[in-house]
Amino acid sequence: MDFFYTNLIYLIPVFGLVGIAVMAIKAAWVVKQDAGDGDMAQLAGYIADGAMAFLRAEWKILSYFVVIAGLLLAYSGTTVATSSPVIAISFVVGAFLSAFAGFLGMRIATKANVRTTQAARTSLAQALKVSFTGGTVMGLGVAGLAIIGLGSLFIVFYTIYVKNAGGDVNGDAMAKALDVLAGFSLGAESIALFARVGGGIYTKAADVGADLVGKVEAGIPEDDVRNPATIADNVGDNVGDVAGMGADLFGSYVATMLATMVLGREIVSHDSFGGIAPILLPMVIAGLGLIFSIVGAAFVKISKETDSVQRALNIGNWASIILTAIATFFLVNWMLPADIFHMKRDELGGGMLKGGSIEFTRGDVFGAIVVGLVVGTLMSMITEYYTAMGKRPVLGIIRQSSTGHATNIIAGLAVGMESTVLPILVLASGIYGSYHFAGLYGVAIAAAGMMATTAMQLSIDAFGPIADNAGGIAEMSRLPEEVRHRTDNLDAVGNTTAATGKGFAIASAALTSLALFAAFVGVAGIEHIDIYKADVLAGLFVGGMIPFIFSALAISAVGRAAMAMVEEVRRQFREIPGIMEYKAKPEYEKCVAISTKASIREMVAPGLIALITPIIVGFIFGPEVLGGLLAGVTVSGVLMGIFQSNAGGAWDNAKKSFEKGVEINGEMYYKKSEPHKASVTGDTVGDPFKDTSGPSMNILIKLMSIVSLVIAPHLQKDVSHSPRLQREIHTQSMIAPVTKPVNKI
Repeated sequence: MDFFYTNLIYLIPVFGLVGIAVMAIKAAWVVKQDAGDGDMAQLAGYIADGAMAFLRAEWKILSYFVVIAGLLLAYSGTTVATSSPVIAISFVVGAFLSAFAGFLGMRIATKANVRTTQAARTSLAQALKVSFTGGTVMGLGVAGLAIIGLGSLFIVFYTIYVKNAGGDVNGDAMAKALDVLAGFSLGAESIALFARVGGGIYTKAADVGADLVGKVEAGIPEDDVRNPATIADNVGDNVGDVAGMGADLFGSYVATMLATMVLGREIVSHDSFGGIAPILLPMVIAGLGLIFSIVGAAFVKISKETDSVQRALNIGNWASIILTAIATFFLVNWMLPADIFHMKRDELGGGMLKGGSIEFTRGDVFGAIVVGLVVGTLMSMITEYYTAMGKRPVLGIIRQSSTGHATNIIAGLAVGMESTVLPILVLASGIYGSYHFAGLYGVAIAAAGMMATTAMQLSIDAFGPIADNAGGIAEMSRLPEEVRHRTDNLDAVGNTTAATGKGFAIASAALTSLALFAAFVGVAGIEHIDIYKADVLAGLFVGGMIPFIFSALAISAVGRAAMAMVEEVRRQFREIPGIMEYKAKPEYEKCVAISTKASIREMVAPGLIALITPIIVGFIFGPEVLGGLLAGVTVSGVLMGIFQSNAGGAWDNAKKSFEKGVEINGEMYYKKSEPHKASVTGDTVGDPFKDTSGPSMNILIKLMSIVSLVIAPHLQKDVSHSPRLQREIHTQSMIAPVTKPVNKI
């Protein structure tokens, strides 16, 4: 046991290495599967080449950003005592690993898609096995690299700034180590934002263009090989929903652990790990969650054509969550002492709790973790209800499609707005409950508990675009109807899992942003944020506005790129004779180029808003106004994210319902019917909602919080002479009176 007490910190990266090893095994298995005939391989090659062309173009632009931002961070690290120029190295490592995680997932996804199509020629069970195994490569790669990167850097910075220097684990020495480590999260979230926005613009420009000209005007099926935009559409599934989503959850995963670690510095813990157990805990929980995600993935299987794919995925997900919860109970009781004092650390350079301390037990910490797991599960269930086929919200959109395009749009908007109610109530209850258990550390550790099974959540999410691509290749290769039926089955489930994944990501972002916000308040030395002050209230309103202008820029970018795509597809139909008769091959590469150029150009403005706004507000108006800005961004961004993602997901599955046939007022309607055309319009409107601006909201609110946390030492207010603080120091002992009854285990 002494070995684990001494070496637990060094075992954290080992969890990540286990994940990477299993990922490599699964990737090798996928590659060994049959890739089908020559036509299928050629189509898959077009998709893979287009995806890599986009990544190369995106990385070229982002490399300039990383170099410039790194130099600025290196300079800023020399201006305050609690930072260091080494923060630039941390930033570059975070940016690289975030991009690399997206690359790994996308590389295997472009190989798994055609192999899923070939597997669907034999059975639904084999098609699910190939597509989900491809998804687990993404999930394990993201979680594994995040744990290796964050865990390894923490070991280095803790050794240099705290252990070797003989520093206080609750004081400025640890504050410096964590501030430098924050650069890792900043790098990861910066890449995530550009990858998500750029990928979202790419995929939806192609999707909207392909739908409007192909399905609506030409009347040809979705993913028809005659449609010049269909390859770009399938490329977009990979760069947006695989690489973009991977970078997104990589950033969430890292930010959650970092926020908990920053708040853990505020805890005086008499443990067997030198007082850093509250800081190590979120990383160890993440490591265990990764291991149990591997176990849960083994439960995802079916045996018959009639078996439910959704049920198989749910079983795997539940297995990973339950096993993680059980293991966490024993972990918390082993790592943490019976009583932990959450102390006011003003004497040591800034604290989270002004005017008192909170005492809580390890049982309270576990209670907060359970709250996080419950919140994540409920958010996924609620999102599934509002976006899944056969449920009341989607059926309502289908019914209103019978009276035209306008009523379909009205119904979808109403569903999206209604879908914010239950998630917000769940989030509010989760925040209240986790704070009740363990204060602000409880909120952060609840988010860590929610994100513990990120590997499994992302595996389920990445399975969706692989199945979507598989269906596209089946359609373009004109394979038998039974093959497309199987891929459609997987794709329909994938649409729902994609929506629930976005709901999960938004929920985690809300809790993480609150924890980062609390960390910012402590580091900046703010005693309170007073909205009665005009400048703070103004900051609150400006913050509430930012998600709207961010969404407007992203949606407008999709619209402009889609217009160019529509014109190109129309030109090819008009000027290349023989396309409709399968006698001539469309110029796919021109549509791929349109999406690539548009996404790279249009992703810059939204990204700069998230990065520059906190810096301008913080340095001009001060930390309290910046706090008001962050509060406004968080509340507005969470609502916008839920609304847009769920509305888009519901519109999409309403359209897909017509492929199997739907009954409206006693009459059956199928593809090419008037209600189906109305549903295509709704899906087209919802595309940028659910795949561009909606899922970008969670990155927006986290990135602005992380930027604020990084610049907080430069904004730190001197509160050492505050009369109120002097009274507190005079009247309180080192361990302040208990403000909450101790909950015994």
